[in-house]
Amino acid sequence: MPDPDVKLPEAFVARLCEIFPEETCRTIVDSYERPSVTAFRINTLLAQTQPVLDELTVLGLHVHAVPWYAEAFWVEHDQREKLLASRPYQLHHIYVQGLSSMVPPLVLDPRPGERVLDLTAAPGSKTLQIACLMGDLGEIAAVEYVRSRFFRLRDNLSAQGAGFVRTFLKNGEHVWRNRPEYFDRVLLDAPCSSEGRFDLNDPESLAYWSPKKIKEMAGKQRRLLFSAVQSLRPGGVLVYSTCTFAPEENEVLIDSMLQKFGDALRVVPTGLDLPNLCEPLTEWKRKTLRPDLRHARRILPDGIMEGFFVCKIEKIRSTLDAGKV
Repeated sequence: MPDPDVKLPEAFVARLCEIFPEETCRTIVDSYERPSVTAFRINTLLAQTQPVLDELTVLGLHVHAVPWYAEAFWVEHDQREKLLASRPYQLHHIYVQGLSSMVPPLVLDPRPGERVLDLTAAPGSKTLQIACLMGDLGEIAAVEYVRSRFFRLRDNLSAQGAGFVRTFLKNGEHVWRNRPEYFDRVLLDAPCSSEGRFDLNDPESLAYWSPKKIKEMAGKQRRLLFSAVQSLRPGGVLVYSTCTFAPEENEVLIDSMLQKFGDALRVVPTGLDLPNLCEPLTEWKRKTLRPDLRHARRILPDGIMEGFFVCKIEKIRSTLDAGKV
């Protein structure tokens, strides 16, 4: 049970009720009190799905399948330690990753032979998933700016059998200057205020939230998103995602970038079919947002998945004449 002295920030709850209807807001708040399940993927670079599942079953783990992703599964919270002590985990045959976190690479849909950029990659969960989807057929570049996180990313990819991914210790905001309009697909899972991952069983998950933090993160996201667009070739696909509910970090940010680049970009359907999806905002603080933003999606936390925002963007023509962010 969560500590009764640990509470959600009042300012956060007030904002949440501005974003969502009352019933949805209540459901989200309630979800923060429940222990999270432990989700994982089969690491198909090193193992095959059925033998791994058979081994986990023999160990007494009750594994639940995920209907929308054949390589994804989850166990209840009380089986987490047994899962992490298992031989498949120790051999890196499975990779523990939140289910919502698995969605952006699926929406990105990278194909073997393509050039793919993961712009803020550490610790490497989504980079590894991209590598599983592509194998070593193509070019994957993973960028991380924070030195300690970069080495964790590199070591993680190597241990999981994805040592063929090219890793770069670099500020993602500047990548486009070295590789303008080079990549077929770009993933920007942006650093954010992490509202979708709040957990009343873990006070640290709430420790750094504030309205000021939202503004700070939105500034970083804007610069990273500009770099992501400029790194993408005409005809390519960009997926932007966050694990936060803040419109300033989601719809409002995408809207401002669409305004900047005009008809060079368009938001397209994600192709997602999940029971806990909701449509994005059409306005915020009396500002009407671009109509094509209706194709973006919010994932609502439901005890199995975390709160997330996902937007898929196609690049129609070159944007290199757009100037600075």
